[in-house]
Amino acid sequence: MASLLLENIAKSYGTVEVLKNIDLDIQQGELIVFVGPSGCGKSTLLRMIAGLETITAGDLYIDGTRMNDVPPSKRGIAMVFQSYALYPHMTVYDNMAFALKVAKMDKAQIDERVRNAAKILQLDPYLDRLPKALSGGQRQRVAIGRSIVRDPKVYLFDEPLSNLDAALRVDTRIEIAQLKERMPERTMIYVTHDQVEAMTLASRIVVLNNKTHTVAQFGSPLELYQRPENTFVAQFIGSPKMNLLPGTIRAGDAGHTGVDVAAGGVAEVPVSAANASEGERVQLGVRPEDFVVAREGDPVIFEGTASYTEKLGEVTVVYFDARDGEDPVIAKIPGIADVSKGTHLRLTAAPDKLHLFDTDGHSYFYK
Repeated sequence: MASLLLENIAKSYGTVEVLKNIDLDIQQGELIVFVGPSGCGKSTLLRMIAGLETITAGDLYIDGTRMNDVPPSKRGIAMVFQSYALYPHMTVYDNMAFALKVAKMDKAQIDERVRNAAKILQLDPYLDRLPKALSGGQRQRVAIGRSIVRDPKVYLFDEPLSNLDAALRVDTRIEIAQLKERMPERTMIYVTHDQVEAMTLASRIVVLNNKTHTVAQFGSPLELYQRPENTFVAQFIGSPKMNLLPGTIRAGDAGHTGVDVAAGGVAEVPVSAANASEGERVQLGVRPEDFVVAREGDPVIFEGTASYTEKLGEVTVVYFDARDGEDPVIAKIPGIADVSKGTHLRLTAAPDKLHLFDTDGHSYFYK
């Protein structure tokens, strides 16, 4: 129902800088997810959009109207918090209807909105129950229902699944995805620290960097996974995180760059490093799931001895000892592989799965 524009938004508490230079253009009907490490400011940014935190600098527009000084109740926004915060003495119906009653809305209209929201959220059988008679997932749906009945322009979700157990998180995540499908014109902004939620729910993802206090990258889930702009995004999106192997540029042309890996391997990356010189230090990025065991004649990117393995059934995760000052290399081999501690492996990867970064962490793909 609404578009949002954030121009050079900043937030400080005294001399402590939390966010700076936040520029986002959010289109109507998108589900935008804010992710990042603890302390990166994702909930603070959401609360500034809601009007619960003042904006230190910059401008916030909703449907072209500047909102910096508009009170929360006038912004056309509904927020779902991490805590359900349901009234324990009220039924599901009364919890969902409460804000509308306070606004003195007509009873017939209140009833229509509550029952419509209950139908969307599959809460029809529970309207007469108290919150204590509901599961955690059902309580969270009631909290979402309280937002739906208000018919806001923008829905804000602040880590709504973090209080649920693992199985319930999956079920409720699917329900939120289905809710968005039933309300395609609604704009939603969702904060989470769980990248699985981000990858599965988002139209686009905003990755916030807790060190620079800025947006590290803003794009679709697959864009962030396949073409990270920097090593921060590369290692934040994906689990286990992307391997970064130190190396030097060996040779290159307009479309390919040869890399000598410090660990002893070689790689051909299908990206131009025309502005780099031979011998220049780089970082070769390889996702654990993109490593495969090298066959005879394959170019070996990395070889080492397994120090620990995790056999998960659908995949075998292999850990290698860290080299001097480097993170341990991790490989995910499909299926139940015959690999155990002490097994020596030679690994390769398809060229189009490789990433190349300079020593400052910037991707050569975007240079």
